[in-house]
Amino acid sequence: SVDRAIADGEEDGFVKILHKKGSDQILGATIVARHAGEMISEVTTAIVHKIGLSKMSSVIHPYPTQAEAIKKAADAYRRTLLTPKTKRFLGLLTKFS
Repeated sequence: SVDRAIADGEEDGFVKILHKKGSDQILGATIVARHAGEMISEVTTAIVHKIGLSKMSSVIHPYPTQAEAIKKAADAYRRTLLTPKTKRFLGLLTKFS
């Protein structure tokens, strides 16, 4: 969930980004949310300029905004790139910090 959506009472919706298999190249996206029209432009810009999900994940968004949902979708992609060993290490690291 996105904090801005919670604050606005607009928690229904989702962002789904389709990417090329074996690549972070964005092929398309579906956004179902009250502010979807405002959010989709970020994804279309990424498609036109060939910005992949990995780079989208590193984009800093103002907080709190609805567009955080796009960053969270890109973050979810990046998490799939971690090996099980790296995931365990990061899990331990966050426990102790």
